[in-house]
Amino acid sequence: MTNKDAKAFLEALNELEKEKGIAKESLLQAVEQALLTAYKKNYGDEENVEVIIDRENGDVKVYEVKTVVEEEDLYDAALEISLEEARRISRKAKLGEEIRIEVDCESFRRNAIQNGKQIVIQKVREAERENIYDRFKAQEGEILTGIIRRIDERKNVFIEFGGIETILTAGEQCISDRYRVGNRIKVYLVEVEKTNKFPKIVISRRHEGLLRKLFELEIPEISSGVIEIKAVAREAGSRAKVAVYSELANIDIVGACIGQKRSRIKNIVDELGGEKIDIVIWKENMEEFVSAVLSPAKVNSVELLEDGETARVLVDESQLSLAIGKSGQNARLAAKLTGMRVDIKVANSELEN
Repeated sequence: MTNKDAKAFLEALNELEKEKGIAKESLLQAVEQALLTAYKKNYGDEENVEVIIDRENGDVKVYEVKTVVEEEDLYDAALEISLEEARRISRKAKLGEEIRIEVDCESFRRNAIQNGKQIVIQKVREAERENIYDRFKAQEGEILTGIIRRIDERKNVFIEFGGIETILTAGEQCISDRYRVGNRIKVYLVEVEKTNKFPKIVISRRHEGLLRKLFELEIPEISSGVIEIKAVAREAGSRAKVAVYSELANIDIVGACIGQKRSRIKNIVDELGGEKIDIVIWKENMEEFVSAVLSPAKVNSVELLEDGETARVLVDESQLSLAIGKSGQNARLAAKLTGMRVDIKVANSELEN
């Protein structure tokens, strides 16, 4: 290893620190530890060996660390050194202290930088993965805005977020979405998991969290806590119901969510590709809440059955199709929003039972 090689190695670490944000000292310590392991494997497994990289010139040196003792107390020459011999190395040597003795192993030193480069490459990759994990983990449960870079034959959409490409899988897409390369897109960051390779980043356009966060973005009364979202039920790209509540009696909850000339709700609907959104006032009384959730249908009565999990709803025959909804959608969303099994019947037929 030449002085030129050692200096170039340090300069490369300086550049990595600037470009990647990876601390030079942590890389040097990782290289030292790896070189120590390699030295012990080839030259003996002594515990009192150190490998030190000079922080100024990059030179690699191997030292034996020994404790200074009196000549008559010398018991293990591998771990101890007499005071007389120690003072030949350092005039300041004192009894009981440790002294470092340089080991002559030129062949090991010649290969150290090349081995060090491989270690640094590995550590840089690990640090980059860790940085990506930390960056996205901190945004879990939030909306990310990225740029669509490509779409593959399986309909997976590849989205870039600040230089990091993540996949919006077909299973997490909205049926109403139309994806075009180069377009900006909002997604919900569901979760981030560590793996042996690149972190697993799950993003979604179907998740109910996306709708919640869009409400927070578009409606100041929600982001400030004046209005609270109590529950969300969604069939992504088609229709959703959002239950909202406020402790303030003098606030128009639905009006605040819709906005002047429907501006607020329109922005949310447009972002979700035309998904229809019903805003429902949350009620503590479950009968009243179930009745409100089945809007636009008019409900005659709601009865909670003894099992505590079923709400029996009676409607006029003219309201049955509205209450159930197309393909049962309104009833499904109502059940999901209330957490109840919703059993809808025509009022007259109930009399026959």
